[in-house]
Amino acid sequence: MGACCSRDVADAKFVGGLVVDEALFEDDVDDVVYGKGDRGARIRLKGSSDRVSMFKQQGRKGVNQDAMTVWEDFTGEEDMFFCGVFDGHGPLGHRVARRVRDGLPKKLSMVIESSSRGIGSSDVEAEVGDKGDKQQTNADEFGREEMADGREEDYGENILLSSWEANYVRSFKEMDNELGEDTSIDSYCSGTTAVTIVKKGKHLIIANLGDSRAVLCKRGQNNQLVPIQLTVDLKPNVASEAERIRKCKGRVFAMDQEPEVYRVWMPDENCPGLAMARAFGDFCLKDYGLISVPEISYRMITPDDEFVILATDGIWDALSNDQVVRIVASAKRRSLAAKLLVAHATLAWKTRFPGCKIDDCAVVCLFLKDPPRARETPRASSGKKDVGQYRSLSNKSMKPRRDDLAGPVDSMVDKDSVIDKDQDEWDALGGVNRVNSLVNVPRLHPNLSRRKTVKEPEAVAVEGVH
Repeated sequence: MGACCSRDVADAKFVGGLVVDEALFEDDVDDVVYGKGDRGARIRLKGSSDRVSMFKQQGRKGVNQDAMTVWEDFTGEEDMFFCGVFDGHGPLGHRVARRVRDGLPKKLSMVIESSSRGIGSSDVEAEVGDKGDKQQTNADEFGREEMADGREEDYGENILLSSWEANYVRSFKEMDNELGEDTSIDSYCSGTTAVTIVKKGKHLIIANLGDSRAVLCKRGQNNQLVPIQLTVDLKPNVASEAERIRKCKGRVFAMDQEPEVYRVWMPDENCPGLAMARAFGDFCLKDYGLISVPEISYRMITPDDEFVILATDGIWDALSNDQVVRIVASAKRRSLAAKLLVAHATLAWKTRFPGCKIDDCAVVCLFLKDPPRARETPRASSGKKDVGQYRSLSNKSMKPRRDDLAGPVDSMVDKDSVIDKDQDEWDALGGVNRVNSLVNVPRLHPNLSRRKTVKEPEAVAVEGVH
């Protein structure tokens, strides 16, 4: 179907001095649909279509803990998409990620339907507050304080941002509650990130939890490709996140052997060392500042916008935002875009981090236009920031910055996710500086005393937090 958009082959194929032979991908199977969701939505766990390219690859740390999904005709509306990628962590992170992959879009669809039948945003917010379990009350209240302004702005076409925000918050809350009540998955010290988008016409709603990322590619001056980061990596070194965690008695510091990676720790024990500030699951930290409230933002799609990339940190740790958009734009066919990006990231891991185990990678590319005709060749990005159309609903102080932030159906089975029992293991210390959760926290019986931990690492102050 031609290139994803206009491209500079020589520049894109040698990003960072790496070479990937696209001929290896020509046998990819398109149009893989796994089932039907609510109101006839088509659910994809892999494959591609005219608008979507998906691919994931297991790393070298054990079982693949990444998951992804796309719901086309979401809520039964034509040209409405739900896309999400999920990066599990902890001993059962792969199961948590797949559970959220299947459950979250279904919950969001049901909440949207309920809202359209007359349940107002105030009712939804009240239900979110009422359903909060005891262990997350303080943290959630802190998170909801960040979402106070601009609730009633209406961008037309029934996109009332306050309703979308309330629907998303309710869906995430219910999903997290369901995980906590599910005895078949021990999510006490396992969890997952989630970065999701809903595209409805010219409107893009982004919801982020954790450190996976969404990046949009737009056309700048002279037809160049410009990456726009749509989400903030919600890690413990973000000042507002660290402040919330510390107010809830959690601790934030980095270990001596990896001073650049800040982690969340329990008040009195050096565990679990979670490298993100928000997540589904991880109930050992939900008393201490970890929340499942997503960061919600909005973008009105312009004629210059080309595509959106959702990916887990296995991509962003190895490649810059600029490299990522250039690689996707260079693909000969849209169906190859996600796989081409993962191939480049794999080579970058081997080059940049030769002593580390390659992380899992999951990518969803959503193309915002019909398959394009040949256009002018783009130049490299000028590096100009674009914040004009972007709007953060949850926290005005956390607008994305491209340079300093870079660094139905439970019965459905994703065949790539089927795990042999011999392989169902969690290599906790494989590539220490790339592990999201260091320690498996045991559930403690009230009659058992806590084990003494080894010598406590010195706390490292987070810049901007006192």
